[in-house]
Amino acid sequence: MAERLPVAVVVIPTYNEAESIGEMIQTLCRDIFPGVKNYNCQLLIVDDTSPDETWKIVRDLQKKYKKLHLLLNKTKGGIGNAYIKGFRYAVKQLGAEAVLEFDGDFQHPPTDIPKMLDKLAAGYDYVLGSRNVKGGSIPKSWGFKRVFFSKIGGGLVARFILFFPGKFFWKITDPTTGLKASRVKGFVDKMDMDHLYTRGFGYKMEFLYKMVKLGAKVTEIPLKFGLREKGKSKITSQTAGDIFKTIIRLRLNDPATKKFLKFGLVGGLGFVINAVALEVFRHSQITVNLAAYFARYNNGPVMSLFVSQSGWAGALAAELAIISNYILNNFWTFAEDKIVHFFKFFWKFLQFNITSFGAVIIQFVVIGIATLIFDDTVLVRQLALVFAVAFLIIPYNWLMYTKVIWKK
Repeated sequence: MAERLPVAVVVIPTYNEAESIGEMIQTLCRDIFPGVKNYNCQLLIVDDTSPDETWKIVRDLQKKYKKLHLLLNKTKGGIGNAYIKGFRYAVKQLGAEAVLEFDGDFQHPPTDIPKMLDKLAAGYDYVLGSRNVKGGSIPKSWGFKRVFFSKIGGGLVARFILFFPGKFFWKITDPTTGLKASRVKGFVDKMDMDHLYTRGFGYKMEFLYKMVKLGAKVTEIPLKFGLREKGKSKITSQTAGDIFKTIIRLRLNDPATKKFLKFGLVGGLGFVINAVALEVFRHSQITVNLAAYFARYNNGPVMSLFVSQSGWAGALAAELAIISNYILNNFWTFAEDKIVHFFKFFWKFLQFNITSFGAVIIQFVVIGIATLIFDDTVLVRQLALVFAVAFLIIPYNWLMYTKVIWKK
């Protein structure tokens, strides 16, 4: 008894593809699929009732190829809509364990399909065809505008917004690619495809982002992107805007991003408190007394810091900001993990102060050194504060907050 192979469904959305779809079906069903040994390949054409009757060509060829399937939409719903309906049909009706996104115009080489399936069989969950890795390429005849959109607008910018500073900023080199293979179990079957931000080209960004968030093991293969010789491109003047709006919404609605923005707002308020308190303490009797006390022990450059009124003012101002940050972060930024028990609240506050003591030391040292080297003026103190907060305290605090205080 032959071993049952997992089903992989190649999904091709079509609209007015009568000139090329017949040749593509013949190439896949006759030449490519028989050579695939690790998957039972099926082909699903999703047509939006093309005026040029693409769907009739598909129906005629279904008589010849049992692996060919047709899903006919009554109206044109966009490329994202076609893929979503195609994925659902592939999973529910054809038992797909892998789905592949593919174009019907030969811009994606059919010979790449076995390579992608080999990667899935090797344990990857999401395989992307990339024009930007070694061995990949874009057509030499592309104009500057198309190259710029592919490399910068749709490539680098999309990667930066979606994934920076995470590892996938470096790992995924071609986020707008239309050549993809996805594992169904644990990934496509967990995707909420009823509430996508768009049914246009931007769906590619959302699908990519959600696959990564689901923990997919991602890899890329080189894609030599070909020229369209027949038919018309599905890219319109709205494509770039649709993609950009989608990636912005994805990042802004990401829970980690929301939390970081709240962290930033709380930190901004803390900075204002810090800056004002720095000047108040600088001219208070408290810092005068502290500096005078340590002056009697001043016998070197290290002890000189303890004689600096501005250094002490910076440390005290930092403590006020810490108190403000603790209260606001607990009840707002990390509200889902907020500490409400009375004794635990104060115990965590002590712990928070201990972990944040590094910020006090940083501010004490930076402002103290700055005022020792330069004049002890408002400008020097405030510039030193900005430097300390922006480059040292923010990264330190974010690490302490997420890994220690409000650790899941």
